[in-house]
Amino acid sequence: MSSQAPHSTLLIPGPIEFDDAVLQSMSHFAESHVGPPFVKIFGDSLRMLRQLFQTTNPASQPLILSGSGTLGWDLVASNLIERGENALILHTGYFADSFAACLETYGVNATQLKAPIGDRPSLAEIEAALKEKDYKVITITHVDTSTGVLSDIKSVAELVRRVSPNTLVVVDGVCSVGCEEIAFDAWDIDVVLTASQKAIGCPPGLSVLMLSGRAMDRFNTRSSPPASYYASMQNWLPIMKNYEAGKPSYFATPATQLVRALHTTLSQVTSRPLAERFTAHATASARVKAAVAELGLQQLALKPENQANAMTAIKLPEGVTPPDVLPLLMKKGVVFAGGLHKQCASTYIRFGHMGVSVTDPARDDIEKAITALKEVFAEVGK
Repeated sequence: MSSQAPHSTLLIPGPIEFDDAVLQSMSHFAESHVGPPFVKIFGDSLRMLRQLFQTTNPASQPLILSGSGTLGWDLVASNLIERGENALILHTGYFADSFAACLETYGVNATQLKAPIGDRPSLAEIEAALKEKDYKVITITHVDTSTGVLSDIKSVAELVRRVSPNTLVVVDGVCSVGCEEIAFDAWDIDVVLTASQKAIGCPPGLSVLMLSGRAMDRFNTRSSPPASYYASMQNWLPIMKNYEAGKPSYFATPATQLVRALHTTLSQVTSRPLAERFTAHATASARVKAAVAELGLQQLALKPENQANAMTAIKLPEGVTPPDVLPLLMKKGVVFAGGLHKQCASTYIRFGHMGVSVTDPARDDIEKAITALKEVFAEVGK
């Protein structure tokens, strides 16, 4: 039985529902951010991130920063590519547009390779684009939260290494880390950025990254200083290395209670084989998508290989809009999200299914939501 106050179950694509122990960690008493107890917690959290991202390479570097997942974009744009250089953005929805806008803010030439809504660029299209010019980075949204489209990171990374080996492979894993497999070493990825509040299962407020040795070399050979102060790797890398080595260090005050909460959820996640966690999310996703099909509805991502395990973007019947169904779902105790993609936001809703709502056998969040969906669509007569 949860100790949390009664509330509607939050099933948007993040923030998600949290485990009681994670929330209780947030109530930890005030402590020094350079004191031995907190330094140990921070160092342990960095080491557990290596497990979560599946990297044993000592050249890789995890980072935990106070900020949202968006801060990860700034760190990439201000440290790993320079003004006037080229970036290729694989577009699968809203968040590719945003990453491109971030890169352009720092003077980067951002080229978007776009796919139709609900689809992803083909490997042939990516190969052709990589052969056209020298791209310093390629960015891929692993799961675009606006469309529910899943990208094939492994295949894209293999292609980049074959066609343009000096291009850094940058993965926006905000809505994938913790529920979709990411094998950092095996897939030869350079950057994965994410945030605390989605499948990792921590409250919002932490930006989490993993950097490869190749990415570190790119930073160390810049011809100009980093274009940001707070997001400068020059300022943060010594801090992260010291914390992981058990040494107190300071650049900017970390969010101590949030790091405590992150430590708790990472301890839970890494206590069991990651394969079990990925399987649990795939199973729950299949159940949701089967229910959507039973209702005669379609997803924004039509192809099964493009459909994320973290969430489902459900197309509404003709004449039905999100305001017609979201309040009815809330009355039944479940909170879904409206559409986000600017070209079709009024035509679909989003069901997030990740974290404890999926992995905790004591919870019935997914079945409760499916039941509510069926009842609501019966009520609206569609």
